[in-house]
Amino acid sequence: MRKHFIEFVSSLTIAALLLLAASLPTAAQSTSKGPSGLPLPRFVSLKAARVNLRVGPGTDYAVSWLYLKSGLPVEIIQEYENWRRVRDADGTEGWVSQSLLSGERTAVAAPWMRGNTDDVFVNMRRDSLDTAAIIAKLQPGVIMKLDECTGNWCRAETGEIEGWVAQREIWGAYPGEAFR
Repeated sequence: MRKHFIEFVSSLTIAALLLLAASLPTAAQSTSKGPSGLPLPRFVSLKAARVNLRVGPGTDYAVSWLYLKSGLPVEIIQEYENWRRVRDADGTEGWVSQSLLSGERTAVAAPWMRGNTDDVFVNMRRDSLDTAAIIAKLQPGVIMKLDECTGNWCRAETGEIEGWVAQREIWGAYPGEAFR
């Protein structure tokens, strides 16, 4: 009888731990909200083709960097009035006016592999499976628009090509994050 009781208690303990784990936020679920009411951190993209990255939240602060590519994904990590502190794929941080940002989700193909002299690519596949046909090989640094992510795969488009990329091979969606 003692053996059955221990097995029952162990089963209850495991079930309780699984319920507790399911209720805790994951890395993809933010636990804080900014003054805007939106989650922090979160990914957005640059709306304008010329965006000043400033050292502080206002036009009185010096420009530390100039972005020349609309659609570039950035991560909002802080908010102050109409200013957003952002981080890019290279880890550069600074402040950008909210009016220069878009909620459209974009991503960069494996930016950590840029400059690699090997023939390294991110495979875009016909379906969200490792065994699906490869329809394009994306060089590290290619920017793509994200249509949805499942937590493991993102449906993306770049130029005229649309397919699926492994979420672990892009910067612009959190691990395990799902959205449509």
